Amino acid sequence: MFEPIERVPGDAILGLIQQFKDDPNPQKVDLGVGVYRDEDGVTPIMGAVKAAEKQLIDDEATKAYIGSHGDPQYGEHVLKMVFGAESAVLADKRASATQAPGGTGALRLAADFIASQLPGKSIWLSDPTWPNHLGVFSAAGLEIQRYPYVDAQNRLDFDGMLAALENIPKGDVVVLHACCHNPTGFDLSADQWQTVLKVLKDRELLPLVDFAYQGFGNGIDEDAYGPRLLAENLDEVLITQSCSKNFGIYRERTGCFIAVARDTEQMENVRSQLAITARENYSNPPAHGSAIVATIFNSDALYQQWHDELKTMRTRINDLRKKFVAGLEPHGLADRFAYVAEQRGMFSYTGLTEDQVKTLRDEHSIYMVGSGRANVAGLNDANMEYVCNAIASVVK
Repeated sequence: MFEPIERVPGDAILGLIQQFKDDPNPQKVDLGVGVYRDEDGVTPIMGAVKAAEKQLIDDEATKAYIGSHGDPQYGEHVLKMVFGAESAVLADKRASATQAPGGTGALRLAADFIASQLPGKSIWLSDPTWPNHLGVFSAAGLEIQRYPYVDAQNRLDFDGMLAALENIPKGDVVVLHACCHNPTGFDLSADQWQTVLKVLKDRELLPLVDFAYQGFGNGIDEDAYGPRLLAENLDEVLITQSCSKNFGIYRERTGCFIAVARDTEQMENVRSQLAITARENYSNPPAHGSAIVATIFNSDALYQQWHDELKTMRTRINDLRKKFVAGLEPHGLADRFAYVAEQRGMFSYTGLTEDQVKTLRDEHSIYMVGSGRANVAGLNDANMEYVCNAIASVVK
């Protein structure tokens, strides 16, 4: 029965990981994998997370299922983190939180919900976007369309984005990145969010906001500007959230799907459908990651520790961006790559071509995905000059 099954290429990023591991060059640099790294190239466990886990070992009383919507405490904390503790959306009980297996699980939950409850609606993705968006939404049977996001000069193409949004059929779904746009690092300003809001209203479009990097751009509240603006001014908003990055718990698969409705009754209707969708998909989400997050939020001391650690990570990444541009100045390339310092989050859309990326890998053992997306957190003081020299050589 398996004879007709063909072998397909593996995931590009996972393949890049293996190539990097097999490379004997002691100067090799990994700028491909999307995880935070410290100055020593390690993806650390946050001190607040370690302390929370120790507390859980002593206090955890059961390993029973946590239900299709997940841990209620976790959901409450995530809603407050996303919308703010004083949010009118929360006060009016318009938002529902359904815990999911990571941000990717939340996206699949959103995709299945849209496919089953909003049939016939296309979903619009930025060009470029996180590659797995295509896989997740396609697997759910949704028709995918694209709107421009980066222009030929490797700058945010807001005019092109706006023109496309203004022509999307009414009722379609638009995926927006709340902050730290993956893969480009180009984020919308407050004024641009206001303009997008107007178009969404006028065209009666449903926004699906991918919020995977809260706290990695400019701060917890600052990064939530877009989602909060939309939720406060639109009747219906979908948000997929992740704690993988800002808590450094990638392997614990801790995400959340948030649905904002016109009123409490409509929200409960949506919530009932989400329970069924989750049940048919993965039944119950994993509990350990959500317990870590809830434990941290339930302790003033742990919350402050986590907040300080996240700020350190954010500051380091933003400093690396500036150092990278400064490192290219001796090569006369600082102006060309100045946008890297303006971008936010772990990723940078460098503008390097696929051939240049291949040369960096083959001749310098510097690894990034073929699109030129680089994980800035893979840089450090020890490899910065090496990377800048290598990039200068392939660009020139």
